[in-house]
Amino acid sequence: MCKVIAICNQKGGVSKTTTTANLGVGLVRAGKKVLVIDADPQGNLSQSLGIENPDELEVALPNIMEQIMTGEEVDVTQGIVHHKEGLDLMPCNIDLSAVDVSLVHVLSREFIMKTYVDSMREFYDYILIDCMPSLGVITINSLTASDSVLIPVQAAYLPVKGLEQLIKTISLVKKLLNQEIQFEGILISMLNARTNYAKDIMELIMEYYGEAIPIFESKIPFSVKAAETSAAGVSIFTLDKKHPVAQAYEKLTEEVIAHE
Repeated sequence: MCKVIAICNQKGGVSKTTTTANLGVGLVRAGKKVLVIDADPQGNLSQSLGIENPDELEVALPNIMEQIMTGEEVDVTQGIVHHKEGLDLMPCNIDLSAVDVSLVHVLSREFIMKTYVDSMREFYDYILIDCMPSLGVITINSLTASDSVLIPVQAAYLPVKGLEQLIKTISLVKKLLNQEIQFEGILISMLNARTNYAKDIMELIMEYYGEAIPIFESKIPFSVKAAETSAAGVSIFTLDKKHPVAQAYEKLTEEVIAHE
């Protein structure tokens, strides 16, 4: 059985892309077959996995979605990029912005990505979707296509408060579009655990959300090294597998697998 996880937060800069890439590689290292889908027109996941100019790709996620929208027959292997660390990538580029606009007029517009994702389930153990930092129709597509949602949140007051709207949106998706979706958990990222402020934020997260949503024991520490992985086009495991960030993502991978 394939599990599809949306990595989602409407706020940018909370380690969605870093988490998608490193969790994806972590799952590959654990022996899983993994596809990561870049569902952000900025193409950050594609770039962080070594594609320098996503806008120059002949086939990417927007092309696949357009084919589904127009009723064309889709070659599901088309556009897949094989990364040297063992995971597969469906890249994305700026053309997804045009798809986002045109989806407004499409029948069953919330299910376009689900059609693609469902066709890929037989090939993989995990599919991870890196969502764009908004709660628009593309993100709704990602949530409708997923079995669960993993929410990275920066260890700071405003990002934590901002989770309320995201959780309301996920609840609406569950009620109206995808009754099977569950919360994979909240992942605290960019954490400086030595400060009292960070401890206060973690207590706030437990107070606000701990009863309703699982919170991962893994905490991703703040690190410049983690940001360097994007420029290198590889995961933290390749850059420095003994780094605290690598150890944190390895523990996260174990937690995710334990949810199977």
